Amino acid sequence: MFENFNNWWMLIPFVVMLLCIAVLPLIPHVGEWWEHNTHKLYVSLLLGVPVGIWLCLHGLSHDLIHQMVYDYVPFILLLMALFVTTGGICIRGDLKATPLTNTIIMAIGWVLASFMGTTGAAMLLIRLLLSTVSQRKYKVHTVLFFIAIVANCGGLLSPLGDPPLFLLFQKGTPFTWWMQNMLPEWAATGLLLLGIYYLVDLYFYKKEPLQNIRADIREERKMRITGLVNIFWLLCVIASTMFLTQANFAQWFGFVEKGASPEAIEEATHHMPFYVKLIREWVFILIIAGSWLTTKKVVRVSNNYSWVPIMEVACVFLGIFATMTPALMFLQQNPLPVHKAWQFVYCTGALSAFLDNAPTAMVFHATATTLPVADGVTAIAGIAPEFMKAISMGAVFFGALTYIGNGPNFMVKAIAEQEGISMPSFFGYMIKFSLIVLLPVYIIVQLLFI
Repeated sequence: MFENFNNWWMLIPFVVMLLCIAVLPLIPHVGEWWEHNTHKLYVSLLLGVPVGIWLCLHGLSHDLIHQMVYDYVPFILLLMALFVTTGGICIRGDLKATPLTNTIIMAIGWVLASFMGTTGAAMLLIRLLLSTVSQRKYKVHTVLFFIAIVANCGGLLSPLGDPPLFLLFQKGTPFTWWMQNMLPEWAATGLLLLGIYYLVDLYFYKKEPLQNIRADIREERKMRITGLVNIFWLLCVIASTMFLTQANFAQWFGFVEKGASPEAIEEATHHMPFYVKLIREWVFILIIAGSWLTTKKVVRVSNNYSWVPIMEVACVFLGIFATMTPALMFLQQNPLPVHKAWQFVYCTGALSAFLDNAPTAMVFHATATTLPVADGVTAIAGIAPEFMKAISMGAVFFGALTYIGNGPNFMVKAIAEQEGISMPSFFGYMIKFSLIVLLPVYIIVQLLFI
């Protein structure tokens, strides 16, 4: 796959697609046009269809099919399964907005993010948190830390946590690899950010007007959870992702003998019929239908459930995956000048912050496949383990540096603004928060572990 490809100009559609995502929302009037999912679909098709035709005409249709059918379809269906199941769980209440309470809510979201996705955890808890701090005068900092801790950094421990990790999982990384190998980075980053948030919130809490504190106590409402049937469906998503893998299918259906080498299993998966390779995706569709049919309509209404966010992801990533195919092929033939693990952290992180962390992870994975793996070291998805750690950390953590680095960031911002909270601008977010709080924490963690 990806052999003899040196047409650099075929990277242009991919670059244009990423620039559209990063720049168009910031341009007056154009940003309003871009908000409509149909317009995102038009751009994706405008850029992706010519690339697909060009690949087919040059005998590279197999690479395109692999990218779209075996990478894009599983990616979207997993996100949709997580979105639908978590969107059917409604948590309502108005707790006392003390620094400890707010920190505990964030810590719960931080832990849940690796198991229900950063999008799922963020959507599950953001309204509870906003209701809790609604009587507070100073609350912008709470939303900013929520974006960093729950919508990004919490998702490092499994391929369910964040889109780039699922794509790396699709490339052959074991499901439990991140849990086994990146727990220190996850714990250090999360605990540092939670500790900083607690101190910052304590500072602002002491500045709160007395009438706000009294209103917070007077209007307290107990927490109530509905839609609990979706916990079952969420567990089904987790189990399906863990066990319904192509490697397992190859053994279960007799395409390779049990105990065969990883190389033999990988070779066998290439020869399996497509309907066997996509069994997990059919299961995801059944889970989505099961969640939708078994959840009372009033629960999703209370949760302000909408298909718009997941449709936005589907439209945008259709263009990303289609145009990314030539880019990956080119980078395997012409790797970027990145050779050390710490370089992968910051290069992956920089692009993840300003473009999107999922395609960025794929770009640097392709770069890492061109670098040698030391003797006696077992490669992970075709690359050295230290590069896998660096790419994962850069993609997941640095997606919090801007509003556009990860999908949930803008979603949380939009919900907060709907509740009347005046959020910082694109550059204000960076200057007032991410560059002075998040980046130093990331540098410390990188120096300690990578």
